[in-house]
Amino acid sequence: MKKFANAPPRRKLVNPETAAAGASGTVYLQSIEAAAHAEGIELIIAPVHRPDDIDAALAAIAQEPGGGLIVTPSGFTAVNRHRIASQAMRLRIPAMFPGVASVEAGGLASYGVDLPDMFRRAASYVDRIRKGEKPGELPVQAPIKFQLVINLNTAKALGLSIPPTLLAIADQVIE
Repeated sequence: MKKFANAPPRRKLVNPETAAAGASGTVYLQSIEAAAHAEGIELIIAPVHRPDDIDAALAAIAQEPGGGLIVTPSGFTAVNRHRIASQAMRLRIPAMFPGVASVEAGGLASYGVDLPDMFRRAASYVDRIRKGEKPGELPVQAPIKFQLVINLNTAKALGLSIPPTLLAIADQVIE
């Protein structure tokens, strides 16, 4: 991707084995690339294959002043969320995650699907199937509720101030 004048690069941490897999891959990558382009931000993909690759990828990000990190949802990033969050904090890299657990582990912020809501809604499908409806005939349910979570402890440790308007709309603020 071409470099934009005066725009610090933003890296996207991705496991290439899972990056092209359905919603946790190409859909996220395409939307992140489009948003970065619209904002004039250079996006750099930071491929990681093994947990040890995380350290090298984050060290490279730390070399670029003003950079940040977007962590996409996958089994790999979920399992390694503590390592990613702690390394990002240690290296003073603001990191955006797909879920609450990563922010609770020390990530700066997350915006993603409200999983407990999805599970509650799935219960009605289980009930309908139990009563004889065919799963293939049930409509697909898309997520309708999303959560914004901000970790103020991490923000303070990174020397960042979070605008009060953003804090006001957050579903959860960790202090």
